[in-house]
Amino acid sequence: MNPSFWHGKRVFLTGHTGFKGSWLSLWLQSLGAQVTGFALAPPSTPSLFETARVADGMQSVQGDIRDADALRSALQAARPEIVIHMAAQALVRYSYANPVETYATNVMGLVHLFEAVRATPGVRAVVNVTSDKCYDNKEWPWGYRENEPMGGYDPYSNSKGCAELVTSAYRSSYFNPERHAEHGVALGSGRAGNVIGGGDWAEDRLIPDMIRAISRGTSVKIRSPHAIRPWQHVLEPLSGYLTLAERLFEEGAAYAEGFNFGPHDTDARPVEWIIGRLCQRWGEGAAWELDGAPQPHEATYLKLDCSKARSRLGWQPRWQLGQTIDHIVAWHKAHAAGQDMHAFTLGQIATYQNTAIEQG
Repeated sequence: MNPSFWHGKRVFLTGHTGFKGSWLSLWLQSLGAQVTGFALAPPSTPSLFETARVADGMQSVQGDIRDADALRSALQAARPEIVIHMAAQALVRYSYANPVETYATNVMGLVHLFEAVRATPGVRAVVNVTSDKCYDNKEWPWGYRENEPMGGYDPYSNSKGCAELVTSAYRSSYFNPERHAEHGVALGSGRAGNVIGGGDWAEDRLIPDMIRAISRGTSVKIRSPHAIRPWQHVLEPLSGYLTLAERLFEEGAAYAEGFNFGPHDTDARPVEWIIGRLCQRWGEGAAWELDGAPQPHEATYLKLDCSKARSRLGWQPRWQLGQTIDHIVAWHKAHAAGQDMHAFTLGQIATYQNTAIEQG
């Protein structure tokens, strides 16, 4: 990613009040972008969006991507050059209880966005963020490549597979790379693994559940300690989305594809390892126990092959998983101590950028 590229760029970001969206909003602000966000109210109390005062440096519009007219009006008013779509119903267990909402948001919400882009002159690059769970997961020990079949066992995972199919259809039908000179829009998608980081208070997520348990002085209950996921700090895939958006803007059709953004192979770790590292780094008051209650189906093994992002985009992960856990602990301890979390979060973004520079 070239930081100077973003200075002055008009960016429309859906889902800016969420965990990933808040981190990306602050990062774009620090780069000098003119950011307009469109999303529901923050999904949790507390939230990173409010705790880090994300709205102070951007135009924040509250709305629902299921409302096609409101979304189109907001997009046209912002006149963006770059659109990054992150708004989603993002929880597997929630999707079992609320499948209609999940599909309406993750599939039809995406259709509404693409229709709004079609009606808005000046958009040059669109990045649709989906998930590593978009693949038809066979739970094999090697990573999924971008040309693997879409699928998904549960409504959330399946909705993300559907979102990739919708993206492919719109790319072929309306934003075809072979006719890029006519329509001027380059459309790509980013598929990331399990993102973790400071400021996540969502329900039914490993790190937030752990932080809540610590604050209550109780042990966190873990459902699947041996489940393996491609864990990574939230800034890792965000750097991938920004890199992809930059390439789409500058080179158009050549990058109008899907890309995986996952961690190093060594960081595909079981839940038990994550919790053990966090408890060790936190110190007194951090503990866990096995949750023996019946649980809905979730994949036990999932891994991404990110060779394409490395070779085509020059992207690679910068922080090892142990470093990621350390940064999460530091963030939440700073929050508990009453520090300025706007400045602290921007400081971690700067640290990440410096790491990327040092690594060449």
